[in-house]
Amino acid sequence: MPQPFILTAALPPDLAGFAEGLRRAHYPADKNHLHAHVTLFHAFAPSLVEELRDFLPRIAAAFAAPEGMVKGVMDLGKGTAIALEAPQLLRLRAIIAEHFHGSLTQQDLHEPRPHITIQNKVTKDEARALQASLGPVLAPWIAKGRFAFPALELWHYRGGPWERVKTCAFRGRERL
Repeated sequence: MPQPFILTAALPPDLAGFAEGLRRAHYPADKNHLHAHVTLFHAFAPSLVEELRDFLPRIAAAFAAPEGMVKGVMDLGKGTAIALEAPQLLRLRAIIAEHFHGSLTQQDLHEPRPHITIQNKVTKDEARALQASLGPVLAPWIAKGRFAFPALELWHYRGGPWERVKTCAFRGRERL
């Protein structure tokens, strides 16, 4: 069966490094195949790859980097994430969703809750223990305020690690 394409928002280097450290410390090592990221769309059909390769650079060239803020801890049930507030990113996602209307999977029809997964596939007790300890760790990032997502990243799902297809840096002036 052909593997789908995933669209993520890249994180600024300082936040990406911080989140990577948390992933390495708390994500089961045998399941941690990915870098820290914010998923925008989980599964574009392979038939859309050429359209994605054309459309995403045009979107990134038109808009200024959307901003976000670290808001705290997100409970994923059997995992933990860093919760983000990112209304500009969600507006950008809505533009992309509208362009690909009729081609989205059921999962991608719903507006996501922006987050960075740092732990998954653990017991609920392990997840709750990490969540209880993260307040002081996240406090400086919450206090820091706004950051900018530097780019969109298109990935090809390969079962475990993802294969990078394209990175599209935001270069535009228009604010979302």
